[in-house]
Order: sequence, then C-alpha cells, then structure tokens
Amino acid sequence: MLSVREIARRVANGEITAQAALAESEQRIAARDGELHAFASRPDALKPGAGPLAGIACGVKDIIDTAELPTGMGSTIYEGWQPRADAAIVMALKAAGATVAGKTQSTAFAFLDPAPTRNPHDPSASPGGSSAGSAAAVAAGMVPLAIGTQTGGSVIRPAAYCGAAAIKPSYALLPTVGVKPFSWSLDTLGLMAGSADDLGFALAALTGRAELDAAAAPLQGLRLGLARQEFTEAPEPACEEALQRIAALARQAGASVIERAAPTELADAFKAHGPLQDWEATQALAWEYANHREALSPKLRAYLDEARKTTPAQYDEARRQSRRGRHAAESWLGEVDVLLTYAAPGEAPATLASTGDSKFNRLWTLLGTPCLTVPLLRGPRGLPVSFQLVGRFGADAQVIAVAKALERLIVTAA
Repeated sequence: MLSVREIARRVANGEITAQAALAESEQRIAARDGELHAFASRPDALKPGAGPLAGIACGVKDIIDTAELPTGMGSTIYEGWQPRADAAIVMALKAAGATVAGKTQSTAFAFLDPAPTRNPHDPSASPGGSSAGSAAAVAAGMVPLAIGTQTGGSVIRPAAYCGAAAIKPSYALLPTVGVKPFSWSLDTLGLMAGSADDLGFALAALTGRAELDAAAAPLQGLRLGLARQEFTEAPEPACEEALQRIAALARQAGASVIERAAPTELADAFKAHGPLQDWEATQALAWEYANHREALSPKLRAYLDEARKTTPAQYDEARRQSRRGRHAAESWLGEVDVLLTYAAPGEAPATLASTGDSKFNRLWTLLGTPCLTVPLLRGPRGLPVSFQLVGRFGADAQVIAVAKALERLIVTAA
C-alpha cells in the first residue's frame, strides 16, 4: 500500500518529482479501477502542487464539491452537475500541495443503496459505505490518501471492510462547507490511508496542527479501556478475536487493559442517533424529495418516507439525550487514555447488496469523539478485520499516538 509520508519525504528530498509520484498513482488507477470502480470521475491529467503533501494523489468522495470535476452525489439527480467552487476541504488539500486524483464513488447521498465499487480483497464482497470508493482506492493501492464522510459509520466501517486505516476526527476539526449534508449535527469528514502514521501526517498537513503528527505513544503504563458496546448486538467472533488479540499485545507491551461498561447515558445517546438523523435528513434532502422523489434510490426513498414521521418533539428529545451523552462521555472516557472497541460487526458482507451495519460507529459519531481504525487480522473468509480506538473530544493527537504504537506491535508480531 502506498505511504503518504514516504512519498512526501521522497519528493521533499528530491529523490522523485511530484509529477512522477502522481504518475505512479495514475498507472495504478488505470490498472485496477476497471475492476473495482472506485472512481466516479477523474481529471485528464494530474498536476502537482507545492507543500507538505506535494506528489500525493488524493481521492475525494463524490458528495464533496469540486470546481474542476462534477459532483454527482451517487445519484442520477446530480449526474453531470458541476459546482462553481471547491469545498473547503478540497481547498485545504490543494493548499497543502495534494492533487485531487478523482471523485470516489459514494452511495447515493451517502445513504445505504450500494455504490458500484467492489472490495479489493474479494470483488463479490461489499466494500461498505457510504465512502466505498475512498476505502477501496486506498486499500487497492491506487492512491495513498482519500477523503470520506461519516454520519453513522461511513469512514471507519468501509475502511475496516477494505483493510485501510482511517480516522474520523473530532467533530468539525475538518470543515464540511461544500459537502452535501445528510445530518448536520453528525456529518464529519475523515481520512483514509495506509497506516495510522500516514493519517497523522496528512491530518497535520491539512489542518496546520503539527501536534497531530504525533510520535508513537509509550505503551508502558498506558490505560486502555475495552468496551464491547453492550447496548447493541454482539459482533462476529472474528471481531472479538481481534479485540482480544490487540488487547493481549498491548498488555505484553506494558499497558493495562480495563473492561469498561458504558453508562446509561451513552446507551440512551446511541438510541438518539436515529431520530436526530431522521429529522435532519428530511430537511437536508427536502428539495430532492419534493422534486425528484421517484429518482431517489430505493432504500433512501423508503427511508425518507418513514423519516418524515419524526416529530419536532422527538428531535428535541434526541438532542437532549445527545447532550447528556456527551457530558457523560467526557468523564467516562477521561478515566482511561484511549478506548478500544469493535470497528465493524465482522468481515465485509458477502453480498454487494449490503453496505454493512454502522452499529459500532454511530455512538462515537454522535458524541463527536475521534475514532481511528487499523486492520489487524483476516477473518474466516479471508477478509480484513480491524479494531477501533476512541478518544475524548479533541484528543485526536492522543488517539493517533496510541494507534501508531499499536500498529508497530502488530507489525512486530506478524
């Protein structure tokens, strides 16, 4: 898998030109995208920029506005639609020297109707959603970096299914201006790359926050909380195996692993995600529903039909439960350094008709806390299985530092 940091280092040292680095990504895309369908559109040629990410080809999810490429939202309603301006995150990419390699496939309006993308490890398996193209493009080595969005689990889950590393940063760390909203209280931009080290490097470059390129944390004396999210159904055995394996590696390195049951407020907040998203989605997609209902993808159309029944009172109560959950999470997460939990329910679904289940991601999206996933092992069907790290709101650097340390343990133990 291509490394963001290594490409940037080679370009900065003059070992390779930024144009040559981009050409390598173009060749990889040409070789694999015909099979995987990770890209919705691509420019005629990739032009290098200047900055810490010079030479980095980046996939951008197709619900994010780009002035030089169409933004189709994964829907026929916006087929060929050309924005007049770049989204704020695209401007940040360019300012850091990265080059947009193309628009990556998204499920329609980032909901559940599958995108045409295939899983790089098994083309008959789901790549997840909604950031399917971004996850597949990175996991297949076509680009070293990609941008996705998460409203439920649409960054962490597809990355886990495809075997990429990914971070959903703290809410609003990355700007969502110019991104088609689904639920403005939940929508969060995220990054996918080959490793936690690459994620920290790229996130620091995009935000101007050098501390996010954190050194690997010392594991001796680290307090890892282990949470099974008992307010939802249990995962497949391979996910429990992954959790136990990374916990054992951390203990051997000197960390303490503490079982953590979630307080009632977090279980209530998990349930609040639904009505909160439902109310806001009907507002965010009001024009499309009113003017193009029959052109909406089937699952999204049925969802909006039902979501319109959500009342203002239900929405207000969901917001209250969300606030209570965030307050409870601040102290609960503060009792450990980082939380360790499942990234997805199991291996990627063995059908292209499903994008999987976000049940192990939704709470953290609602709480706005940073989440990071890296692959650990292969499940019984030979597909990647990952784990997820969760930190307190704003503790992105700490989550990255711990992820880097655990990533090194994985490599050493392999």
